[in-house]
Amino acid sequence: MFGAEGDRNRDAGERNRDAGDRSNDAYGWIDRMAPQLLRASRELVENGEAARVSDEAVAQILTAALRLYVAKSDGEERTFAPIAGRNDSELTPTELLSAVSEMLRAMRLGPMELALWYRRRPDEDLHSAGERP
Repeated sequence: MFGAEGDRNRDAGERNRDAGDRSNDAYGWIDRMAPQLLRASRELVENGEAARVSDEAVAQILTAALRLYVAKSDGEERTFAPIAGRNDSELTPTELLSAVSEMLRAMRLGPMELALWYRRRPDEDLHSAGERP
């Protein structure tokens, strides 16, 4: 399919995926398993058993989640809450900052690079940020 018809069909497919119809999607298992993964991680940490999951598995999960978040937010020119729950209900500020620090270190980056790459969210306007146009 090419041209306008192909664009219409592709747009319809994207809307269907976003609407939650993933029953025939080869990657629908990700949506089904994500709540179980979140729940299992919470239980493992609460029970002091995080060591039951290998370092490699944690790195793969984190890498996959980061890759998908950036692809969705940049590709769709929008943002969405990157952390499950509200405020610190699922992740504490200490957990977040520890992970960010280690990710920066793994890429041989520091706080200065983070400051340079820090960006305004696509859905923020200048007025809500307190800046003048």
